[in-house]
Amino acid sequence: MTDQELFQALQTDGIIDAAVASRILEDAAMSGRPAEDLLYERRLGDEAAVARVKSTLTGAPVRTIDFAHFDASVLRLIPRETAVSYRLAPLELTRQMLVVGMLRPDDAAAQEALRFVAKQHGVSVGVYLLTPSDLNAIWRLYAPYISEIEAAVKEVGALGAMDDRVALEEGGSVEEAPIIKIVASTLRQAVEIGASDVHIEPQRSRVRIRFRVDGRLSEVASLPTNLAQPVISRVKVLARLKLDENRVPQDGRFRTVVMGRDIDYRVATFPTPLGEKVAIRVLDPTTGLRSFTQLGLSTVSSGLLMAALERPYGMILISGPTGSGKTTTLYAILQKLNRPAVNILSLEDPVEYFVEGVNQSQVKPEIGYDFSSGLRQILRQDPDIIMVGEIRDGETAGLAVNAALTGHIMLSTIHTNNVVGVIPRLIDLGVQPFLLSSALSLMFAQRLVLRLCPSCRVPVPVPAALTEIIADALQSLPPAAQAEAAPYRSPFSVYRAEPKATCATCGGKGTAGRVALFELLTMTRELADLVNGRATEGKIWDLARAQGIVTLRQDGILKALAGEVAIEEVLRETT
Repeated sequence: MTDQELFQALQTDGIIDAAVASRILEDAAMSGRPAEDLLYERRLGDEAAVARVKSTLTGAPVRTIDFAHFDASVLRLIPRETAVSYRLAPLELTRQMLVVGMLRPDDAAAQEALRFVAKQHGVSVGVYLLTPSDLNAIWRLYAPYISEIEAAVKEVGALGAMDDRVALEEGGSVEEAPIIKIVASTLRQAVEIGASDVHIEPQRSRVRIRFRVDGRLSEVASLPTNLAQPVISRVKVLARLKLDENRVPQDGRFRTVVMGRDIDYRVATFPTPLGEKVAIRVLDPTTGLRSFTQLGLSTVSSGLLMAALERPYGMILISGPTGSGKTTTLYAILQKLNRPAVNILSLEDPVEYFVEGVNQSQVKPEIGYDFSSGLRQILRQDPDIIMVGEIRDGETAGLAVNAALTGHIMLSTIHTNNVVGVIPRLIDLGVQPFLLSSALSLMFAQRLVLRLCPSCRVPVPVPAALTEIIADALQSLPPAAQAEAAPYRSPFSVYRAEPKATCATCGGKGTAGRVALFELLTMTRELADLVNGRATEGKIWDLARAQGIVTLRQDGILKALAGEVAIEEVLRETT
């Protein structure tokens, strides 16, 4: 099965379109990487649907793993390094057969490795097709993170922490150094469980390691205090920071390969009285990037956004607090617009994910290269589409508006509490109202709430007080959105999490990832008249409701009724 055969079949089945297939195949040819890997990394195809197509092409049946009954002892048959290298995992062993799951059943090198393993055990081989998610979940069962850390700490105790640090800094047996094992295991674990950030924090009696997963920080490991400096020094070595400078913060970046894919890490140090603290942002494209269809926009909202993107020019602004997923939405829109016929340029602080075909630039305010100066230069680069990471000041706001007025699609973010706050905020930054009414095409606000694990959620009845809130929200939906509310009638039923310790989807948390709630507002002639008259935020809200806006709360209630999120989360995050 060649890449061309796979992608042709994916097009035939309607899983991807011709433009996406062509772009990925071209990028794969240029980078020398499998096109299938790029498809998963960019989240442009549903894993289960791709697996069904591959099954038809290769003849290997698809297998879904029941982790509640998975026997992890079978993993001893194939070393983790071999499993990751050949993209496979042992599933079970009978008297006559070793059953193996593979990502690419037709991989000749992997087949040869399996024949060798089967010969060792005197059995034949049975092959199933696995999705990347199931394969990664099996790999995570190989070596528990805590066990690795404890073993490395004991090894440090045997060697002496000071000797180990000298080995690190003077080029000793680096491959075997326990400190390197601690850092490598921590970074790998962060990627495997989908953490967005790693915090290494010296305390009075220990070194605390915390991961942020789905927006929540939790402690995952604790190290002796004498390992604080060696561990942080190792991270600084990777990020090419100054080892002898611990008085001022430093920023750096590095890249490693985890489970066969490139992962970027952004490092920031911060001096404290107990030593340097390190925050590491994990930039995994398979979790941080979303396709347009994966954003979770309702039919109405998706239609408004598509209409704005089809216009030849105009500004699209995304608002929301820090950590609300604005950048993820921007990248999804960029991927939707990314075509060979358009010139896309971006100004970011920093560049979080690299998108093939997009000319991305990182601003450096310390040398005078900020959003406003960069925007002036971008206009000389013959752009069709411009993305500015954030509008922070009046100069950037004015330049962005002018860019939208001169025939460009302008994408950016801005900090406001809700969608109607975008216009007053821009006016406050000094943009003339009559320019806004011509430049602004679409504004939307978003929030992130925890997604209920589909395996751990259970339906619960709705109390009377909550029933009234839900009913009011559904009744006030605009006519265009009534079809989405049609399946839900009183008495309503919502869902809550009942975590299962054996659940492989969520790891016993009851939630798996996060869902975005949206509200979108299009610039209309009536809204333009209000803007030119310097209307208050309240009047803009009245017009938005009259025009049929779906609010954050209404969007969240629809998703709660569908079982995606908990209603309590929606009510807490919206008004």
